Amino acid sequence: MTAPTPTTLESVRSPLPREANMPAVAPGFGSLQSFELMQRAANLLASSTLVPAAYRKTIEKTDRYGNVTESRENPNALANAVVALNMAQRMGADPLMVMQNLYIVEGRPSWSSQWIIAAINGCGRFSPLRFEITPLGRKKVPYTSFEWKDGPNGRRVREERRQDVDIDDLVCIAWALERGSDTRLESPPVSIELAVKEGWYTKNGSKWQTMPEVMLRYRTASFFGKLYAPELLMGLTTVEEAADIVDINPDGSYSVNRTTLDEMRAGRAQPADEVPRTAAAEPAASTGDEPAAADAQPSHDDDTGQGGPEDGHLQDGFQFNESGLVQGIREDIASATTPEDLDLARSAISGVSDEATKAELNAAASARMRAIAAAADEQPQRQQQQRAGAPRRPRAPIGAE
Repeated sequence: MTAPTPTTLESVRSPLPREANMPAVAPGFGSLQSFELMQRAANLLASSTLVPAAYRKTIEKTDRYGNVTESRENPNALANAVVALNMAQRMGADPLMVMQNLYIVEGRPSWSSQWIIAAINGCGRFSPLRFEITPLGRKKVPYTSFEWKDGPNGRRVREERRQDVDIDDLVCIAWALERGSDTRLESPPVSIELAVKEGWYTKNGSKWQTMPEVMLRYRTASFFGKLYAPELLMGLTTVEEAADIVDINPDGSYSVNRTTLDEMRAGRAQPADEVPRTAAAEPAASTGDEPAAADAQPSHDDDTGQGGPEDGHLQDGFQFNESGLVQGIREDIASATTPEDLDLARSAISGVSDEATKAELNAAASARMRAIAAAADEQPQRQQQQRAGAPRRPRAPIGAE
């Protein structure tokens, strides 16, 4: 039995505050006090402008001069901050550092590759991570792509296309020495040819084409961490891996099949007299030559960024108005009646350049999805009530005859 704390004259004159006599509480989900403390900490971080947009209470839309033109509340900010705080507590890491390197992709968090490399180097179990890159020469690699075309019943169907791409092949291996045994541990090799066959290289806007050596190091570091230190990653993938599957926006939202749906949008926006031009360009693209580059006008080069109006850009050789895309997405979200229709509208959000507009469209799509789900849940009950409340046909009295 613990001895009672002796009472002195000084303690009676200057008693300690009530909080000093309370037991220490750590943020978490184990008790009411710990959960309330975690919510208070999450509320503090969600009010900061240093955290990414997915964790902020208020999402602000700015013009090109940086002036705030519109602001709205983010209903998921507090919940996202609580999840990030929980992960930081379990890993013993700083909450702000976790938020800066954690991305929410389709409801599953993903780490940045820099975080994974830093975690492997700082865990103390391995020597600093090193990379070996070996050139394999130039080669032609076949790959399969898909495009959408108009079907016989009015719906668009996906067709498979087989093409070849010329690459300067490289192979990379991440390795480190295990502390205590000096055993060399290596990751599985990753090459540019593998990136082409997996579809990472040929995605629209893929970093594999512009910075292949960086992406090779990131991917091999992820494989190394998954094999030899999965507890550091907590079973999560890297944001680069997730970007090769779905398209991630900087505000933490995501969209699926960006290239395919961009093609669908472009095909729907083209006038009828331009269809033969697009159809004629397809056989030329499969020959390996570059006639498309010759047909493009120099004044509209996407790399210079000098062509087109401020709110538009070039897409498939045609001027693309971004404000029209935003309006079309809003109309598609409002008119969606099934989850498939909503997914189609949601996937086109990746073509919007303004991050605040992206967040607004994703929030509208989430609200529409909840409405569709609620309507689907109410429909069976409504039908049952209609069957139960249907009046019976009156029966005629039986005659004496």
